[in-house]
Amino acid sequence: MEKQENEFNSFTHGINITERKTLLVSGVKKIENFDENEFLMETTMGMLTVKGEDLELIKLDTMQGSVSIKGKINSIEYIENNKEKDKDGIISRLFK
Repeated sequence: MEKQENEFNSFTHGINITERKTLLVSGVKKIENFDENEFLMETTMGMLTVKGEDLELIKLDTMQGSVSIKGKINSIEYIENNKEKDKDGIISRLFK
């Protein structure tokens, strides 16, 4: 299992968009969730959200860590893990 985890870490992360219709993402560890309007995936560089319309998963290559999506791409966003910040924020707001 450890060898497989090291293989994921060696993937190079990249994003290639062609005319807002086709998206190729490399360095994908796993797809957390997806539907026709949003894809959420874990990459070697963090969580990535792709939003759009009529999105379809065209190709998933788990050995290479690549995902191909087609549809109208509206946005791509990396999500930072702010759980620790949120906890501190709630506690500090309660005791103000």
